[in-house]
Amino acid sequence: MRTILEGAARVLEERGLAGYTTNAVAERAGVSVGSVYQYFPGKDALTASLVNRETGLLVEAVRAATAAATPGHGLRLIVRAAVAHQMARPRLALLLDREESRLQLAESLDAVTRAITDAILALLARFEPAPPVEPETAAGDLFALLRGMVDAAGERGERDRGALEHRVLRAVFGYLGLPQEMPQAAQAIARRRPKG
Repeated sequence: MRTILEGAARVLEERGLAGYTTNAVAERAGVSVGSVYQYFPGKDALTASLVNRETGLLVEAVRAATAAATPGHGLRLIVRAAVAHQMARPRLALLLDREESRLQLAESLDAVTRAITDAILALLARFEPAPPVEPETAAGDLFALLRGMVDAAGERGERDRGALEHRVLRAVFGYLGLPQEMPQAAQAIARRRPKG
């Protein structure tokens, strides 16, 4: 099944939606068309499974971010995960976003929304003093901001992860009225500098 899903991902990346057929997926995966249908009753079911695979990777990374040493670093990790999800396989991410909407995969969309919103809420609860925004509202707004910026960058075909990550972080920390925490590498350099 993993081979078929990866074959489907490759076909989407290489041929787009026009060339995305079960025959093409079977050929790319090196299996018979019957094997594809053994696991997936049709192309839409195959696409839904591919969406679930890709969003599952994002959800896993986002949940791990709640264990970060500081809440600011946790927010950075969430932004990094969302940007990486979009940029690792940009054409695939863009096409799956479109297919997710077409297939009305509410369960998949809800799972991602809940995972990211819950992770943001958990991190906001750790800020001291608390940000000047009600936590549930802030989590919803930050999810919308994050998704909107990352998806728009994907639509534009952006490829610079660092630049996108920087812009999203500025927006996230700015929304919360907080200064951006220095990245860990910059903190290490600052600690090594002689004073005076």
